[in-house]
Amino acid sequence: MNSILGTNFLKVPEDFISKRPPLDKRTFVSSEVEKLILRVKSVIKDKELAWMFENCYPNTLDTTVDYEVIDGRPDTFIITGDIDAMWLRDSTAQVWPYMPLVQKDAELKNLIIGLINRQVKCVLLDPYANAFYKDLTKVSKWNDDMPKSKAGVHERKWEIDSLCYTVRLAHGYFNLTDDSSIFDDNWDKAMKLIVKTFRAEQRKDGTSPYTFIRKTSRMTDAPIFEGTGRPIKYTGLICSMFRPSDDATLYPYLIPSNLFAMVSLRQLAKIYSEVLKDNEFAKECNDFAIEIENAVNTYAISEHLDFGKIYAYEVDGFGNQVFMDDANVPSLMSLAYLNDKFQNEPIYKNTRAFLISEDNPYYLKGEAAEGQGSPHTGKEKIWPMGIILRALTSNNKEEIKKCLKMLKSTHADTGFMHEAFHKDDPSAYTRDWFAWANTLFGELIIKVHSEYPELL
Repeated sequence: MNSILGTNFLKVPEDFISKRPPLDKRTFVSSEVEKLILRVKSVIKDKELAWMFENCYPNTLDTTVDYEVIDGRPDTFIITGDIDAMWLRDSTAQVWPYMPLVQKDAELKNLIIGLINRQVKCVLLDPYANAFYKDLTKVSKWNDDMPKSKAGVHERKWEIDSLCYTVRLAHGYFNLTDDSSIFDDNWDKAMKLIVKTFRAEQRKDGTSPYTFIRKTSRMTDAPIFEGTGRPIKYTGLICSMFRPSDDATLYPYLIPSNLFAMVSLRQLAKIYSEVLKDNEFAKECNDFAIEIENAVNTYAISEHLDFGKIYAYEVDGFGNQVFMDDANVPSLMSLAYLNDKFQNEPIYKNTRAFLISEDNPYYLKGEAAEGQGSPHTGKEKIWPMGIILRALTSNNKEEIKKCLKMLKSTHADTGFMHEAFHKDDPSAYTRDWFAWANTLFGELIIKVHSEYPELL
């Protein structure tokens, strides 16, 4: 009954009653997901971890999916959880842990196709928007944002990663299935609009069609200078007015998001070269990726006194750099999760060491746990997602064990992950229903089950 996590946190097994909705209340059911839950749960010796896994891993399917067939095509709308809107970022991340099962489950496969189709609609509606409604008549709580959003847009915060996640989903699906039917005319239009938007946000002439103003007391909710952001010097990098946390950037060149764009552009180059036989666009994408990589190497790597060469989090091209990280993905920590080429890269390894040190202003240590936080939730809250990503990017069994212990001891007896919790008091947390964090925790448990089953 015991595991090497110890017995201090274990409860009587009878206490661990599933918190999943009744079968008839679930928004989507995958037979292969259910089989995987049973298979993994049956070999987890730690009953509390088994219970958390059962609650968390299927949470996206259980609670957030609106699937139907529209005009003969699958269409999947996935809300983020307690906010009734779909983020391009969150929706991809929410289904990502189910992707390895698509070849075994035709209904799950259609769900992913439907999400690809829905994301294409969203990009074509507004490539600068980060979150959308399915109901075009629904009025956003941010209806006073300027300029006013189009019908169907929940929020129009320009974040590079939103478009990257759209590429990631389609590329990941194709790699698993070899199904090129998703690359239709609308998908092609959306991908070319993505690259066009990236190009515009390089701001070669110092201008951009994008501004964002919000009436708010929250200073991180909009860029300064009438919604245009701080000055930048052209570098070849792409400007992002917001981080994946939906907070405004300090300096517009957000490095983890630019590196994500580099990866996405190379994925597009491969698809257009090998599948769609559009060599001209493939070359444009590949050249763009090289341009970003060269700019990162020139403007975003510095020698740290204690850690050697590391990546900055944000830069402006004038020489100003921010050294920190944010628990949201893409982050500097998550680079090896988004693309395993970073795993053994010396600069990434140095950066990772910096990120889990006291030199990172958003690495917090408290009585309850230690881990990455985010300016989005203040100076005292740790993000479970940050702890999960630390474990997912680690090859060190003791480090993974430590992360599991912290995740297990900070869910505040809810059986679910949250957005953030106070470093000294896990019961002081934000967001009861955050499907991305829940599903990501499930992905971690599956990975540990595969690679280090003795930790469970």
